[in-house]
Amino acid sequence: MLPLTSRRHRQVPAAILAKLRKACLALPETREEQAWVGTRWCIRKETFAHVLMIADGWPPVYARTAGTDGPVCVLTFQSLGPRVDPETFSRAPYFRPRWRPDIVGRILAARDDWSDIAKLVTASYCLLAPRRLAEAVRSAKATDGEAGSQGEKRQQRHHRQ
Repeated sequence: MLPLTSRRHRQVPAAILAKLRKACLALPETREEQAWVGTRWCIRKETFAHVLMIADGWPPVYARTAGTDGPVCVLTFQSLGPRVDPETFSRAPYFRPRWRPDIVGRILAARDDWSDIAKLVTASYCLLAPRRLAEAVRSAKATDGEAGSQGEKRQQRHHRQ
């Protein structure tokens, strides 16, 4: 007979886990660990992203909150989004767990825009990370954005010639 946990816990699809791992582990001092269910990424002692499967109504607290018995893959993360844009963050694919303030859940699908997901987990990290780490991430993103803009300008000049 299989242990209860083996029967009840579906694994997060490898492709989704790989994409989240890439986004999360790119952030300074991030640690990946197995959670009570699924996988989570932490900065120091704070969890900034947690991914798991809901299947057959388990885990029940997630199934109730997400409004589905599954099978679905869900990501929870810290966000100020519900304060800024409550309408967006209260409808699918988002849901609002009530066990922690400023937490948002999102049902994940293979067709999702993974650059948007990476932005959500990066913003979550920045809310929980020590100030110096969060500023380093924001500074790197701003520099990347400038480099991208400069690269786009070069491409536009090249195409005009």
